[in-house]
Amino acid sequence: MGRSRPPFRRLTPAERRLWDAYPTGDWVDLRHGRETDPSSGGEWGRSRVVRAEVISALVLDRGAGASARVPGVRLAGARIIGDLNLSDATIDAKIHLLDCHIAGTVSFNDARTRGVRLRRCDIFRFRAGRATIDGLLDLDGSAVRAGVRLDNAHVTGQLRLSGTRVGTPGEDPYRDAPASSLLEQARWSGPEGSEEPRPWESVALWAGGLVVDGSAFLRDMRATGGLRLIGARFSSGLYLQGAVVTADGVPAVHADHLEAAAAELGAGFTAHGTVRLRGARIGGVLSFHGAVLRASGRALHLSHMQADELILLPESIEGEVNLGYSRFGVLFDRPDSYPGHVRLEGLTYESLRGPATLADRLSWLRRDPGGYRPQPYEQLAAYCRRIGHEPDARRVLLARQRARRRTLRLPGRLWGRLLDGLVGYGYRPWLAGLWAALLLATGTAIFTRWPPHQIGLDETRHFNAFVYTLDLLVPVSVFEQRGAWEPAGWTQWPANGLIAAGWILATALIAGASRLLRPSNAP
Repeated sequence: MGRSRPPFRRLTPAERRLWDAYPTGDWVDLRHGRETDPSSGGEWGRSRVVRAEVISALVLDRGAGASARVPGVRLAGARIIGDLNLSDATIDAKIHLLDCHIAGTVSFNDARTRGVRLRRCDIFRFRAGRATIDGLLDLDGSAVRAGVRLDNAHVTGQLRLSGTRVGTPGEDPYRDAPASSLLEQARWSGPEGSEEPRPWESVALWAGGLVVDGSAFLRDMRATGGLRLIGARFSSGLYLQGAVVTADGVPAVHADHLEAAAAELGAGFTAHGTVRLRGARIGGVLSFHGAVLRASGRALHLSHMQADELILLPESIEGEVNLGYSRFGVLFDRPDSYPGHVRLEGLTYESLRGPATLADRLSWLRRDPGGYRPQPYEQLAAYCRRIGHEPDARRVLLARQRARRRTLRLPGRLWGRLLDGLVGYGYRPWLAGLWAALLLATGTAIFTRWPPHQIGLDETRHFNAFVYTLDLLVPVSVFEQRGAWEPAGWTQWPANGLIAAGWILATALIAGASRLLRPSNAP
């Protein structure tokens, strides 16, 4: 098969070199001396100009690849003008651009292609929605000024955006857009004259439904806008160490229902805005170790998700943390992981790790902005029992009753305080023994000094102040001392007080025991 002729009247010298090198996939390097910064590529001269349509013609021309070697576009240091539009195409050749300046949009929407590498390039916009990329998608070190779009794309290899700087579409994201994009713009724009921002304008990486069979490396990325990863799937993990995401009006990371083998958002990861992974499924570790999280409201939203281990050891965090209704195998944190409110209702975990005392954990439970919730206390108590710390479990359940007491009306609060003071709601039954011993000692001392009078004089009795006091304390007389002796004068008052105290202690013990034995899920 012969070599096809270029469908252009005239090629620039750079285009001619690229056209001739394509069949063998050889590199065409247009870099001169120190002029390698693609951000200044708009000032490069004609010797480095390559039209985007020339590249499109090469990769779409089946006859251009008649060679014993693998064809491909390998171009460095070029100034590419126009939009590189390869939408809907099936591309057999690899595309590798290095240190190039691309003033237009690079579009692979609905295309199927082999690996795409645009490294250290300056690009206006990159789109690969619904594309299938068989191999590597690599934008390492590039600057994409108007956002990256990968919604519902499928990358069979790795996704690499390490060191990439990504902006947002801003006020005019659809410059030179096809009709389908204009329809999408209209859908987001709202009513005519509306000043509400369109979501797309504040999103730097729009990748809902993205599937990456390998790992996704976004280390040291700089994104001025949110990362939208709703429903994305990363079979070998998502890595954002050192990335800085600054969002305005949208979450910094919006990844509801994300699935990943692991997710690393630590080691310098910084988010100015909410990090939201509601309903996510992490097969391994979700780590925020060394992260900086800042938001005016909710900094971290991890509700209804699952992970084998959550490492929540950020360098700093400002804002609310929501862990509600999530399930973790291991929760590794420390007290300063929660400087503000934390929502814990429905949270379950198998193990707790980190430098936190039981007092720290109880303080953790009290930070729920929704107020008292019984389930977090019961979960912590169950964990303490599971590791053999029964006294700690009782302390947690006692704290639960005290927290609940604050939600009751005045009569309930008063009765609760009485139960707490006498028997610790049944979790400190030894308190009843202390009260009984104190009352017994006091009554014995009083009635030894001022003994009561014998009621029946027809028989001789020997008075014992200890047994008499004990008989007064027992709700039902078992020693037959009450009917045999009658206190005289002012000693009637302590005698009656001992009887009343005995009934109160007995009632408190019964109430505490019934509360202690009641199933944890009882009302």
